[in-house]
Amino acid sequence: MILAAGVGERMRPLTDHTPKPLLEVGGSPLIAHHIERLARGGFTELVINVSHLAAQITAYCGDGSRWGVSITYSAEAEPLETAGGIFQALPLLGGKPFLVVNGDIWIDYPFARLLGYTPPDPECAHLVMVGNPAQHPRGDFALDEQGWVRELAAGATGLTYAGVGVYTPAFFAAMAPGKMPLRPLLDAAIRRGCLSGEYYPGHWEDVGTPERLRSLDAALRAAAGPLPGAGPPANSR
Repeated sequence: MILAAGVGERMRPLTDHTPKPLLEVGGSPLIAHHIERLARGGFTELVINVSHLAAQITAYCGDGSRWGVSITYSAEAEPLETAGGIFQALPLLGGKPFLVVNGDIWIDYPFARLLGYTPPDPECAHLVMVGNPAQHPRGDFALDEQGWVRELAAGATGLTYAGVGVYTPAFFAAMAPGKMPLRPLLDAAIRRGCLSGEYYPGHWEDVGTPERLRSLDAALRAAAGPLPGAGPPANSR
C-alpha cells in the first residue's frame, strides 16, 4: 500500500494544485519511484489511498499496467491519517501481511527483502528505520541488538521510522473506522513487545518541504548511478 491521501500542508503552494506524490524528483513523480521499485521487488498488487486532488493521482497511475502491476484505489472523502487510511483499505489488502510505504518519502530500499516477510506474531509489525535527518535529530524509537523496537529513553537518541513497514490486518483489529494516526498503535505494539525493526543505512529523504524537494531533485539529477545503500535482510534479525 502506498499512502498518498495527504494534503501536504508544509509543501504549499506546490500542493495547492499538485498532490504531493506527483511532485517530481529526478525527472519522475515521487510515486513513480515507489511503483517502479516495488515492481522490481516483486510486488505486483498495489493499493493506493487517495483524497487530496485524487483525480490527478488516479489519472497518472491508472491501473498500473505500464509498470507491470495492478493498482486498486482506496478513496477517502477527507484524509484519514495513516492508521485510518490503512484501516479503510484493509478489505482491499487481503488477509496476509502487507507492505506500507509513505508516498511523501524517497528511499532506495530494496523492497524485495520484504516480499513474503511475515511478522513473528499476527499482531506484530516490522519497521524500516533510518538515521535521523537534520530536522528530526532525536529520532522516533530505539532499536535493540535483537531487532526489537523500543521506546526512546529520556535524553537518548534513536532512529527515525522511514515510513516503510510490514503490517497485518490483526495489527489494526482494535481500531474503529475514522481518522487516526499510526503512532499510538506503534507505541502500543512496543508495550506488547511486538514491534520489530531493522536499520537501513541507504539513501532516504523525508520530502516535507519545498527546500528538501529541490535538494533531493538536484542530488538525483547529479547522481551518476543508483545511490548506495544496503543492509541485512529483515528476516535475518
